[in-house]
Amino acid sequence: MHAFSDALNYRTYGDKVFLVTGATGAIGKAIARQLAGTDDSEVVLVCRDRSKAERTVNEIIHATRNPRVRFILADLSRYREIRGLAERWSGPLHVLINNAACTPRSRLETPEGIELQFATNVLGYFRLIDEFTSILKASAPARIVNVASYWAGGLDLGDLEFTRRRYDNDKAYRQSKQADRMLSVAFAEKLEPYRIAVNACHPGDVHSVLSHNLGFGGHETPDQGAATPVWLATRPDGQHQTGKYYEHGRETACAFSRDRAGVKALYDICGNYC
Repeated sequence: MHAFSDALNYRTYGDKVFLVTGATGAIGKAIARQLAGTDDSEVVLVCRDRSKAERTVNEIIHATRNPRVRFILADLSRYREIRGLAERWSGPLHVLINNAACTPRSRLETPEGIELQFATNVLGYFRLIDEFTSILKASAPARIVNVASYWAGGLDLGDLEFTRRRYDNDKAYRQSKQADRMLSVAFAEKLEPYRIAVNACHPGDVHSVLSHNLGFGGHETPDQGAATPVWLATRPDGQHQTGKYYEHGRETACAFSRDRAGVKALYDICGNYC
C-alpha cells in the first residue's frame, strides 16, 4: 500500500466533481483546498453558514486559482435538507466526502427530535450516501470517503440517541465514529456492483472546534489532517479498494467491521429513520 506523502501533488485525469461536507472547518477546508488544487477538478462545499461559506470559497479560489469552487447551504442534521440537495443536484458527482461532524457538550435535538450528534455524524452520512446513490451510479466509477476516527467505540445499538444513558459528548462522538466505520462496510458491499468504492479513514489530530469541544488539542496541521481523506479521494487505491479503513494513508484493521450482525443491525436502524 502506498503512503500518502504525494497526496498534495497528485493530479487527477479528466474532470472530477467532488462534494465535501463540513467544508468550513479546519480539516474540511483543507480537504476542499487540496482537491481544488488537482487538475480538472470542480469542488462543491456543503456548509451551514453563508458568510463562512463565501469566505472559504474565496480563500480556496485565491489559493488554487481554480474558479470551479462553489458552495451549497444545508443543515446535514435534517433529512429534508439532505434530500433537497440530491433533488437539486445537476450533473455528475464522482467523489462524496462525508466530513461534517459536531460534538455539542450538552444533549441537543434537531427539530425532527433526533439527538444532534447522532443525526449529524451518523444519519447525515447514511442519508447523503443513500440520497446520492443514483447520481453516483450514473457517474461511476465513483467513490465515497467517510471521515471517521481512530477515537471510536462504545456503540450501543439500543441507545444510539442517549435517551437511557447520561449524555457525554465524548462517548457520543466515539460511538458515532464507530458507526461511520461500520456503515462504510455496509455501503461498500451494497454499492460495489455499481463501481462505487466506499472507504473510511481517520483524518488527523488537528486542533479544531470539534477537538476543542472534546477537550483535546491537536499536533497536526489541517493539511496533514486532510492528507488521508484526499489520498482516498484521488489516488487509484481509493477506487480499487472498498470497505476498508485507513489511518495515515495505510489500510488498518478495523475490529468493528468484523461484527457482521452489528453492521447489518446498524444499517437497518439508520434506514428506518429515513
